[in-house]
Amino acid sequence: MFPIVHHPDYRIGRQRHGVFPWDKYGAVMEVLRAGPQPPVEFSPPLMDTAWIAAVHDPDYVDEVLEERVPPEKARRIGFPVTQALAQRSRRTVGGTWMAARLALQCGYAANSAGGSHHALHETGAGYCIFNDLAVAAHRLLTEEDAMHILIVDLDVHQGDGTAALMAGRSDVTTFSMHAEKNFPVRKARSTLDVGLADGTGDDEYLDLLERHLAALLTEHAPDLILYQAGVDAHGEDRLGRLALTDAGLNARDAMVAGSARARGIPLASALGGGYGDDALAIGRRHAEAMQVMAHCYYG
Repeated sequence: MFPIVHHPDYRIGRQRHGVFPWDKYGAVMEVLRAGPQPPVEFSPPLMDTAWIAAVHDPDYVDEVLEERVPPEKARRIGFPVTQALAQRSRRTVGGTWMAARLALQCGYAANSAGGSHHALHETGAGYCIFNDLAVAAHRLLTEEDAMHILIVDLDVHQGDGTAALMAGRSDVTTFSMHAEKNFPVRKARSTLDVGLADGTGDDEYLDLLERHLAALLTEHAPDLILYQAGVDAHGEDRLGRLALTDAGLNARDAMVAGSARARGIPLASALGGGYGDDALAIGRRHAEAMQVMAHCYYG
């Protein structure tokens, strides 16, 4: 068993706009609840808007909350921002923050949504409204729950929003390993970016991850890791350009969790990307990622 933060608001239902897989969030929990050791579920709070506005432009935060996001920003996000989606986004941010607090207590915890790493200061982008990783990191550091946070982003797309929002902070290290030719076209600058060629497979991927992750942990000595554990690096993902297998994804997540566990560093994961027509298949990949990480911590 492991702690997971989840709320019914995470699952909105399939929208008419874009290809975002809204229904995968229910599938993730169906797989986990049916497993031999279901997780212990915690309900996330709505993140106080003051914490969100400390990272995002307050005017943009008001646009989201008051359901008046202008069309040009809605296009960058990928769908119109309704009141239900604004509420969901606040709760997702609260979920990543709560997962981190739980991880600090017991070692590993997961948010069953989140990883909205494309959201920028003045706008959302790439299906992301508020950047839960950046807001959670800011609050954790401000309240001195952590002194130095490493954000590991292994989504197939670069964590450009997180990199931009955390740029210049000495108490946050950002690491993104992604498909170089994938979205976004204009990359931000993380503390460390590793851009991969299309079709990169398990062996090369894992070799690079092991080398760079070990160096970052040694150099920066974080006391908390926030992990964007997107599964869209899988070779069958609709929006991915890499070629990881199921075994490769499992080895990736075991490497991140095992490295953290060996150094006594708490680890909190957020769901991240995963795209395709089969919601259950995508949900199973996300669920397996959490199960692998939980096994590294709790056996």
